Amino acid sequence: MPDSAIRRLLEFDNQVQRDRDQNPVFLHRRDRRFALDCHNQGVSPGPDRWLEHVRRLSRRGPTDDPLKFWRRLTTGFALAGLVAGTLAMLGLLFYDGGQRINLTVILAFVLLQCILAVVTTVQAFAGWQPWRWLLRKFAVARHSGALRTLQPLLMARAAHTGGLAFGVAGLITLLVLVVIQDLAFGWSTTLNTGTDSYYRMLSAIATPWQHLWPAAMPDRELVDATRFFRSQPSTTTDPALWGSWWPFVAMVWMTYVVLPRLTLLVVAIVHPQMRARRALRAHHGWIALQYRMETPTVDTGNLHNDAADQPDTTTSAKLQPIPRAQAIIRWAEAGRPALPQTIIAGDQEPLAAGGSASLEHDHHIIELANQRLTSALTPAAIIVTRSWEPPTGELADFLQQARETWPRQTTIALVPMAAQPDQSPPDHQLSQWLRFAERTEDERMVVSTPITTPPDILMHRALQDQDE
Repeated sequence: MPDSAIRRLLEFDNQVQRDRDQNPVFLHRRDRRFALDCHNQGVSPGPDRWLEHVRRLSRRGPTDDPLKFWRRLTTGFALAGLVAGTLAMLGLLFYDGGQRINLTVILAFVLLQCILAVVTTVQAFAGWQPWRWLLRKFAVARHSGALRTLQPLLMARAAHTGGLAFGVAGLITLLVLVVIQDLAFGWSTTLNTGTDSYYRMLSAIATPWQHLWPAAMPDRELVDATRFFRSQPSTTTDPALWGSWWPFVAMVWMTYVVLPRLTLLVVAIVHPQMRARRALRAHHGWIALQYRMETPTVDTGNLHNDAADQPDTTTSAKLQPIPRAQAIIRWAEAGRPALPQTIIAGDQEPLAAGGSASLEHDHHIIELANQRLTSALTPAAIIVTRSWEPPTGELADFLQQARETWPRQTTIALVPMAAQPDQSPPDHQLSQWLRFAERTEDERMVVSTPITTPPDILMHRALQDQDE
């Protein structure tokens, strides 16, 4: 699969970012269990199997392809190269019958292509990014650090793809013009250059194919006979000699434009894969994962049973009254079979998201809620969750996308529900939701329970429902 190593690196880096919100003990047990299962099955616990294992546990759907932008950019370079190569060759071989096609100009243009190919490769290996402004314009620079380190190589691959398309289009245009037109090649220069020195230069250029295609190797007589001067357009040279240069021109273009770009493109395809594999082996998350997989979970045997002890869960966030919400969303089927009347406003139907629902379904729920919130003066949404389940990365992603879609002034109230709807969740369960809301650094992200809503607010809300 193309770019498999790069995709593996980016997916692994993304999962490591998600694991930062998880308990270290949970991560250790999860990964140690995975390593033991692989040992029992006789397989190696590699990154691919680990990522598949984590996806199966989290039931996470397919994500957006992080390399979509680079595929489109490479396609754009290829199309631009095809057009530019055709136009460039038409310009180099322009012949109106009254002048010769100067071979020196073609050689200079080929040299320019070689220089551009070398500069593109050097900037990729050196990590230069003179085109960083282009990536900022398309918001690519905001991708993860793992992808940013590969951006120079990916840009070089796109450039070499365009260069190869340029060379192939130019070669095809040359062969077509040779067939349909009578081209007259020659050589001329203002410098005081003798025929001998020019012949030696052409012989050195033709060295790679002198045994493969002898007809494309210019001889001394051809060089002598086809030199022209602008002040002497008329010559006694045999007209057939002017067209004898096309095999040499075709091989020069093939050898010094097409083949270097093809070789460098192969390097630009293989090198990012190798860099991605090395980056994955050196990734801090992979090193920590190997430690968790190789280290057993240990029971110290301490006589003190601290199962009932609770960690310090103090937080500056406080419980807030449940707002009058235009959208109520059950997360992972929380609050079944029925929600308390303190949550439901009027006869509106709660929406369902999360759990076994797909990402497309969650996106649809966000859009439905947005339709209800857009028309409200004081928009508010309620997310009903299970208090005993800690906040997950999927819920954090859902809230982030909702915040980006819903009106900016929308208040989002997280309502953790206890096992018994008429009871308030324990303090240690509410604390984890308060810390979660506090970490979002969103002033309009609050945590509420039906018990924290004062009776006067409930009465006022009931009167509003009757009026409506």
